[in-house]
Amino acid sequence: MSDISHTNSVLAIIPAYNEGRHIGDVVRQTLSHLPVLVIDDGSTDQTAAEAELAGAEVVRQIPNQGKGVALMRGFREAINKGYSAVVMLDADGQHDPDEIPAFLEAYRAGGDLVIGKRDFRYMPQPRRTTNRIGTWMFSWAVGQHIPDNQSGYRLLSSRMMEATLDSKETNFEFEVEMIVVCIQRGYQLAWVPIRTIYGDERSHIRPLRHIYHFSRVVLQARQAIRRARKHNQ
Repeated sequence: MSDISHTNSVLAIIPAYNEGRHIGDVVRQTLSHLPVLVIDDGSTDQTAAEAELAGAEVVRQIPNQGKGVALMRGFREAINKGYSAVVMLDADGQHDPDEIPAFLEAYRAGGDLVIGKRDFRYMPQPRRTTNRIGTWMFSWAVGQHIPDNQSGYRLLSSRMMEATLDSKETNFEFEVEMIVVCIQRGYQLAWVPIRTIYGDERSHIRPLRHIYHFSRVVLQARQAIRRARKHNQ
């Protein structure tokens, strides 16, 4: 296995939980653009073995601790190895690795947090409706239009990674909080259009829990942005 340490370069981070069916293909496609670090979040299948076989470096965290914890683990690894930015993408095949150059271009233009913007029209119900409602709620909370707060396809600069490492959000809410941190700090938020892909992947989101915690994060975001704006007046 090759050493993935490359100062001032970009690393792909793939958090994965029981994605043995898809992770190999995702890793191989991503490696054509960037070195890959897979954070195996307590999988009970062959996720880690398939990722290593495909050429990724793999870090295992046991037991399963949530996507947010896995991403923070990956961010720490990237910072310690001297990477200037990371691209995070999901392990289930919903993100096309061949779109990575668009994220890199937005990063070179100054983006600290670059988010892949999906077209909700191509989502299955009920995801289409829940994403549209979530977009409206979160945009209201932060006082600006956020076209896709749930997309997991993102690029973060090193200073953006460092700004998220004290988060207490352990699951998908971490990705929502990330946007709040970016706005609070005055870092550059950018968007790139991406394909909206759905196949045979299995969602790890528990709907009732997700709704509760998303609503909680939205209200916290509203309060945090108000405090930041009051402080800057």
